[in-house]
Amino acid sequence: MMARMSRFVTKGFSWFNTHLSGEKMFLVMHFFPLFAFFTQVKPVDWIICVVLYVVRMFFITAGYHRYFSHRAFKLNRFWQFIFAFMAQSSGQKGVLWWASHHREHHRLSDTPLDPHSPKQRGFWYSHVGWIFDKRYKRTLTEKIKDFAKYPEIRFLNEYDFIPPWVVGFTVWLIGGFSALWIGFFLSTIILYHSTFTINSLTHVLGKKRYETGDNSRNHWFLALTTMGEGWHNNHHFYPHSARMGWFWYEIDLTYYLLKVLSWLGIVKNLRPVPDRVRYAHRLKLLMQSNQG
Repeated sequence: MMARMSRFVTKGFSWFNTHLSGEKMFLVMHFFPLFAFFTQVKPVDWIICVVLYVVRMFFITAGYHRYFSHRAFKLNRFWQFIFAFMAQSSGQKGVLWWASHHREHHRLSDTPLDPHSPKQRGFWYSHVGWIFDKRYKRTLTEKIKDFAKYPEIRFLNEYDFIPPWVVGFTVWLIGGFSALWIGFFLSTIILYHSTFTINSLTHVLGKKRYETGDNSRNHWFLALTTMGEGWHNNHHFYPHSARMGWFWYEIDLTYYLLKVLSWLGIVKNLRPVPDRVRYAHRLKLLMQSNQG
């Protein structure tokens, strides 16, 4: 009896994972907010939409990116799982998949082998097309052995549909279908494309402060919409730091929240930006002026 139930559950997970969390689901869900026209949308639905956008954007940039991709701070195993779960509630595939491909992006940035370079393949491919490319479907486990050693993280990565389904179902329980269409699905879609602009736009728009060997740029507006990710040239120059806005006027909301979490003892060892890195551009200008 238990063996039959185990096979049933495993098959169920496989079916959901194959058919409801893939590329077709990504495309279809863009139409889900239209169902709001058939429901009575409430103010609380929009509040949920904004809250879920901000909360999940934080876990994307703090979890997927600064922690799992770059190890810019430390978490214990419990909080590591929470950061992974909440990052995956955005529906942007498994944490090991996300971080392993991002590490490849940094290693191969704007070369022909970069998974999502607008320089090489244009806006739409870098924005969303690369996700559908069969070459990038596999999790590059060999590139992220440091986190692939945890069975609970491997489980989340394999069954990446679980976190968004849990959050979506919770939203439905709280606010009904209007909250589901607006609070969950609309915020998820906006979250997708806001995140994707870091791939497609911050290698095209903005200013280059540092020479990085690629086209990465800083853009203040994209930094606001992505809670700090828009300081992309800073990040490519020194990707090890937990902070992407390196100067007081470069707003980095994710870093500010990480700082608060460090005061609470949740986050530890936030990696700083060394002054020799932060002011490298000024040193270069000074050397050029002396040579002139």
